[in-house]
Amino acid sequence: MSVSTSIKVRSVHDNDRHQLANLIHFETYVHRHLDWRPPLDWIGHSPYLVAERDEDVLAALVCPPDPPKAAWIRLFAVSSSWHVGEAWNTLWAAAREQLRGIDEVFVAAIPLQQWFRSILGKSGFILADNVVSLVWQRGTALTPPKDLPLRIRPMNFDDITAVEELDWKAFGDLWRNSRDSLMLAYKQHAVATVAEDDNGMLGYQISTASPMGGHLARLAVHPNAQSKGIGFALVCDALDQFERRGAIRVTVNTQEANAASLALYRKSGFRLTGEVYPVYLYGPNSG
Repeated sequence: MSVSTSIKVRSVHDNDRHQLANLIHFETYVHRHLDWRPPLDWIGHSPYLVAERDEDVLAALVCPPDPPKAAWIRLFAVSSSWHVGEAWNTLWAAAREQLRGIDEVFVAAIPLQQWFRSILGKSGFILADNVVSLVWQRGTALTPPKDLPLRIRPMNFDDITAVEELDWKAFGDLWRNSRDSLMLAYKQHAVATVAEDDNGMLGYQISTASPMGGHLARLAVHPNAQSKGIGFALVCDALDQFERRGAIRVTVNTQEANAASLALYRKSGFRLTGEVYPVYLYGPNSG
């Protein structure tokens, strides 16, 4: 059904929450990013665009840069009364216009549904990588890490500034977490630890609880301290804590192209599950 002649595209208003919630929870064509915050919590950030007809919200696209160089598509949702491709083209054109004022920003998405992968491919996005899932099962032997001149302790609120600085040094633009995201991650943690020596923080990990145990959501080691067993020590400590709590399994995701990360998790007893999530990328020179 074509309704484009009567469509108005605008930035979201706070009073759109109810209609957006219905769109997110009851429509078929909905993409949601695997995120620390729900889609409605992005209200107040831009681009957060809605398309409406006669004050009825028919579609929404949310892709604010966070951190500054990475605009992940946090939400794309469309009413069944509008063709999904037409809805995307309308909102994506408006979002691109807003993003043009930001230097060197990448737009990225992890589409879990084939319909959204097809839309992204037709819009100039390229398949840049895959995220793979691994699982550690209770009963897997834990190899003790070697003795290292460091301490592993619980993370606390006062660590967030150092965690943010380390995170930005350990990851490239696309995979960094902003301070706000790290704060949300910390607030949702089940196990969060830092590794440090007398000179400061060397690494950190943040894990969340899951119905069967836990999920290792974030792991980073300072570039100057990598390949020294610090990441392995942090992972082993987290697994030990989960095992003592009765966890049956712990999961983790990492990039398929990240050989060092895959080797670390395999050494820690994780095994690939076969789940693969594609990462699509639209670069600053893509159009």
